[in-house]
Amino acid sequence: MRTDWMKRFDARFWSVDFPRPMMAAVTTTAPDALRVDAVFYGAGDLAGLIWASEDKYDHPLLAYETSRDYRGCVLSFQWRSGGVLPLDAVYGPVLTIEGRDAGGRARTWYVRLWNYAVGTGPDARVTLDFDALDGGFSLPGDRIWAGDIDRMFVSLVPAGYTGALSPLPSPVEGWAEMSSIACDGAGSVLRIGDAFLPEHGLRIAGGYDDSYNLTPARLLRMVHALGYRDRIDHYVGMSHYFTLAYYAGSGAWLAGEAGAPLNVACVAWHRDWLARAGALGFETVLSLSYELFDAHAPAAWKQRAGDGSAARTGYTPPSTLLSPANAQAMGWLQGVARAFAGLAMAAGQRVHFQVGEPWWWVGPESAPCVYDASALAAYPGAVAERVRDVRVVLSAEQKAYFDWAGGVLGASTLALRDAVRGVATDAEVSLLFFSPQVLDANADTLARLNLPAAWARPAFDALQLEDYDFVTAGNDGAATRARALVDAKLSYPLLGQDYFAGFATVAGDAVQWARIVAAAVAARKRGVRDVFVWALPQVARDGFTIFRIGDAMQSFDDVRFPLAIGAGASVAPAFFTQIVTSASGYEQRNAQWASARLRFDAGLGVRSEEDLGTLIAFFRARRGSAAAFRFCDPIDCSSAGMADAPGPMDQALGVGDGLRTEFALVKAYDELGPTRRITRPQAASVQVGVGGVEQTGGWSLGPMGRVLFAAAPSAGAAVSAGYWFDVPVRFEADTLEISLAAFREGVVPSAPLLEVKEG
Repeated sequence: MRTDWMKRFDARFWSVDFPRPMMAAVTTTAPDALRVDAVFYGAGDLAGLIWASEDKYDHPLLAYETSRDYRGCVLSFQWRSGGVLPLDAVYGPVLTIEGRDAGGRARTWYVRLWNYAVGTGPDARVTLDFDALDGGFSLPGDRIWAGDIDRMFVSLVPAGYTGALSPLPSPVEGWAEMSSIACDGAGSVLRIGDAFLPEHGLRIAGGYDDSYNLTPARLLRMVHALGYRDRIDHYVGMSHYFTLAYYAGSGAWLAGEAGAPLNVACVAWHRDWLARAGALGFETVLSLSYELFDAHAPAAWKQRAGDGSAARTGYTPPSTLLSPANAQAMGWLQGVARAFAGLAMAAGQRVHFQVGEPWWWVGPESAPCVYDASALAAYPGAVAERVRDVRVVLSAEQKAYFDWAGGVLGASTLALRDAVRGVATDAEVSLLFFSPQVLDANADTLARLNLPAAWARPAFDALQLEDYDFVTAGNDGAATRARALVDAKLSYPLLGQDYFAGFATVAGDAVQWARIVAAAVAARKRGVRDVFVWALPQVARDGFTIFRIGDAMQSFDDVRFPLAIGAGASVAPAFFTQIVTSASGYEQRNAQWASARLRFDAGLGVRSEEDLGTLIAFFRARRGSAAAFRFCDPIDCSSAGMADAPGPMDQALGVGDGLRTEFALVKAYDELGPTRRITRPQAASVQVGVGGVEQTGGWSLGPMGRVLFAAAPSAGAAVSAGYWFDVPVRFEADTLEISLAAFREGVVPSAPLLEVKEG
């Protein structure tokens, strides 16, 4: 891995943290300088400017080394501040150091920075020699042990700080700067990853809620170094961007107060982000959704179910969804959109704005949240019996209400679009649509609510589609049906669509990442405009790395090896098992492969010079080992035994649960061993059974040997299939050595083929 060196306390790698409801952000103002902007709402609010010994945020290829030994380090910087208590105040900035003492016992030290400052409280030079640093309010104090430090942070509190939980009389905006940051001494240099991947054609998505605590310089260094280019989709979030007001009656801090909709920290961070992204050649797509942190959402703004309960997501703590029927909520959201568009324009960037995942929420019990007071008051007719479960059959009156609600949703998104274009007439405005939410238990009912006709082309400049629930579950059939439904309803051409591939919900899940890559490749092959990876924090967390995508990905030519030659081929199944034999003769066996990898020699089937010419022509057409193809294993090619005629009950594919619509073809060889995935069935031969009955309709054969049902098999119903199948193989080498003279003398040519693992 390529590495470089950096000075410890590099400005790019500081972070911030703080309690709700306050907000803070850190940006870099020079290579050796940083600035914290904050808004404090409570008399006890405290922000921490953090340096961590372990890099937990960067991609493993780019992270700095973990070094907890600060002995031999001297850190110095110029400190300036305003709106926060100065260095010489009683509650002024303190450096909290968390680590262990020389005996290995956990310790925390509190170093008052004023003790090491020269100047005034709001403007001073601070010098910290870690070999001669004391904790405590005054000197001399408790000498710190600098040999084993986990992290340290500088505390910032507002003017008016008392430590109490009560609100301040009015919000306090404060800032602090560290400039001319210098670290000297034997321990002042750290190794840092210096990977730089080639451009691979994928775009990246991220979000402010996931990255508000990091500097834009740090994030964009990572994005650029990992090979992402051109466009970044940036979700502005649901919990950190807005200003708040305190309502004593409810004891709550709520969004929506008149005035600037964005808080000072959010503005500072996004100004820096947009300027730096533009300098690197990135366009930022600013994404705004109807989602809002539940604790900060006014009660009247929330979508509500038929029993009056508010829409709540599964996050902890939860977010809610704003009602498209509430004029105040939608007016506030439009103000937010205008503010972000203004920031992009001020940075000299064309405005790219995304209406992100607009929908009427359907809760975990399938209850539609379409009955808030604003919606009920606005409906022109009499509201029929409230629907408690979208899986039921709707009455005509209920359908009419749902159709109206869908129209309200559509109109609200167009108003958001127009608000942005009112600020930037040339803005590109797109719609991000999450397709699994209309293909749940009752597609017709959900589409009435959340797939309104108002979104049809040319309502938006582009349609952006995400289906990560389907992708990470391996449900290609549902993803295909969702795309077909959206294409039929909205009519955006492929070059007017972007695709968002997957969302790795489980840390380090290689299967999820493999499916995300496969979905990205498939979208590129379909010809969409751009493919985005969801999302940067998961990419960094799991070390996900892409080198090239598209033409360089594995190629498969859906043609069969010439049958006349294949019939005489030899076959050799192979496993890979590591065996360690102890001195006493006992063995430890570690099976590296779950199933056999087949090797064939098709040369044995060459019987004539005509066959020889066919073999050479086929080899040239596949460009040697570059392209895989179908091969009929003459020994094992049927779901029934080895080569018997197949039937619909041959192989068990799974058991229905009433929701699952996709089942992969497999073949089992006995009750104990693993099943073999069949990815290249002979399509016309596939027969399907459900509950022991052959199905003559209601299903189709999807890509990679997947059976796709139009309606999910009922719970407990056994799903089975029978088929003839081919094996995906490639030529083992890029060279095919054939001698016509030797062949005429009876020497059999060799044409080794190797099975390609798929699916």
